Amino acid sequence: MTDKRSNIVFKFGIVYILICIAFLMVIYRIVVIQFVERSNWLELADKQKKTDVIVKANRGNIFAADGRLMASSIPTYYVYMDMRVPALREDDGKLYKENIDTLSVELSKFFGDKTVREYRDMLNKGYRDNKAELKLHPKRISYSQLKDLRQLPLFKLGRIKSGLIAKELFQRVRPFSSLASRTIGDIYADEAKGGKNGIEMFFNKELLGMPGLSTKQKVANRYEETIQVEPTDGMDILTTIDIDLQDIAEKALVDSLKSFDAGSGYVILMEVHTGEVKAIVNMQKNADSTYTENTNGAVSDKVEPGSTFKVVSLMAVIDDGRAKITDTIDTGSGTYPFANRIMRDHNASKGGFHRITLAQAIHGSSNIGISRTIVKAYGENPSEFVDKLYKMKIHKLMDLEIPGTAKPEIKHPKRDPKKWYKTTLPWMSIGYETQIPPIYTLAFYNSIANNGKLIRPFFVKAIMKNGQIIKSFDAEVINPAICKPTTLEIVRETLLGVIEGEKGTAKNMKSKFVRIAGKTGTAQISKGKKGYKNGGTSHQVSFCGYFPADKPLYTCIVVIREPKKGYPSGGKMAGSVFKSIAEQVMSLKSTLNPQSLKNDTTQKINLTPALKSGNYQAIQTAMSFLNIKEAPTTTAEWVQVLNINKVNKITPLSVNNKKIPDLSGMGAKDALFLINKLGLSARISGRGKVVTQNLKPGSETKKGQIVVLTLE
Repeated sequence: MTDKRSNIVFKFGIVYILICIAFLMVIYRIVVIQFVERSNWLELADKQKKTDVIVKANRGNIFAADGRLMASSIPTYYVYMDMRVPALREDDGKLYKENIDTLSVELSKFFGDKTVREYRDMLNKGYRDNKAELKLHPKRISYSQLKDLRQLPLFKLGRIKSGLIAKELFQRVRPFSSLASRTIGDIYADEAKGGKNGIEMFFNKELLGMPGLSTKQKVANRYEETIQVEPTDGMDILTTIDIDLQDIAEKALVDSLKSFDAGSGYVILMEVHTGEVKAIVNMQKNADSTYTENTNGAVSDKVEPGSTFKVVSLMAVIDDGRAKITDTIDTGSGTYPFANRIMRDHNASKGGFHRITLAQAIHGSSNIGISRTIVKAYGENPSEFVDKLYKMKIHKLMDLEIPGTAKPEIKHPKRDPKKWYKTTLPWMSIGYETQIPPIYTLAFYNSIANNGKLIRPFFVKAIMKNGQIIKSFDAEVINPAICKPTTLEIVRETLLGVIEGEKGTAKNMKSKFVRIAGKTGTAQISKGKKGYKNGGTSHQVSFCGYFPADKPLYTCIVVIREPKKGYPSGGKMAGSVFKSIAEQVMSLKSTLNPQSLKNDTTQKINLTPALKSGNYQAIQTAMSFLNIKEAPTTTAEWVQVLNINKVNKITPLSVNNKKIPDLSGMGAKDALFLINKLGLSARISGRGKVVTQNLKPGSETKKGQIVVLTLE
């Protein structure tokens, strides 16, 4: 019994000693790790753990006035293949070898930039070199493309087995491409640098957001990321831009620039009462004769405005009571000396205007008429003229949301005595020796349309977060009354005469659909020290005004620089663009409906529509729908319609499979049907009804014939 007990104690003692030894070893190891190997372990820990990894915030979006997206950041991906993953190396690379051929075929189809053999060679080389990141495609792909790529052979097995790696990057896209592109702006390739120009730059801080922080730690041979501080996404910007009006303005301007082979052109369209810029176009000609938005010249170009400035001079002299709109001025035969320079009117070669009223000087854009009026009123003290302009505040810098906005330069005889000459006042009065960006000229004309109130044009309505408005913007009043109400009335009536007057410089702009008021401008472009004519004379033509003239809704300025084709004319060149924009805008934005229009009881109106020749059954269906019982009954399938004295006369039309039918009066649909039925081909130009056909009606049909139709 004693031996048995002693044996148990002995065994327990051995276990106890072993535990103590193990404990001492643990203590020893802790001491060694803590004090001897501390630096090594800390270094290893740093390799396994990365702190303060920046988590990018999503850049905010930029929206049009109606909420349509104009700029947004979307994820894009570079795709790689990690050839080191164990699954591709196991069993002598069995998985890789089984899929390499089909994967090469599918990658060639998917990207279309290499042949099957080229992809196979690229993959095999990367496999032999044990590449960590073999780039599969040189360009970024979209998320939808990445989803499709992950369904290809091998890749559908997942990242661990296939080694497919996608590196996410964000790309700034503009869904409406060139529309207002320079105003919206660009961002740097490194998105962290933010906006490069336009609204992207001005509101960069709001759009950028706040980055977050995360910790990366290596666990089980892979990194796990833990968000420590959540990123705050950037706020959204709601602009004043109307996509539809922007599209109208851009197309009208570009078509005109191409037809006149011009160097550049600008359009700004602004709501009269709100100050919201609804469209802004800045087009410059490229070396390949295309036009793109390269600079924001509508707000940054300091240019001599030319004759559009004559209205500023008119307002000043009328408001100061130093001239009346009915005063007459002798302009002679179109030339007049001011100090050592000769001023010319545009019609000097035709004998000039001779004696005209001040109103006619604006209508006909007489340089001499305006300059003689201003010199007579302010010649003894030019400072009073410039002081009047300053009082209007048309020179005041406007804090626009477009970086690089220029400030008008209107020199003063006392402030700039070295730049003031005896010829400065007469030439300044007609828009030379001053530099005014187009948007300032627009703001001035808008004040005329806005009952004398000068307001700042603006481009951004609100800053938003998750659909909620954080900050909103409204029009800023620069000058509540730019002139007396009586002066304003005279100026507005005078601007109508530019379009509607017998000798107005913009008679071609008179529209059947919208009443326009404004002023043309044609100016020679100065080449600095080289002057105006060295190297050839170049011009800037413009038109600035508002519509509808009776109750103005929109103000617009059109500027075309350096046209190479045609005679430089503000009315014909810039004016035609303005008229096109005005008519289309009013058509698009009209709130009229047929029920709101009163009947005209003064004359009888024939409400019977003119019909097109063609299929009789289709004509009957249309007339039945309109409740018109005019068509006589006929058994003919095809008919010809003649409109005589606003009455439709319907006669049967013979259609023979071997004869060319008479297609006159038909619409394109019916004409094409009959031509194809005969086995012939057709070419159509124009729209409306067929007015001419190249093959004579009743002539024999021949295989391969082409029927050429003209529609109007």
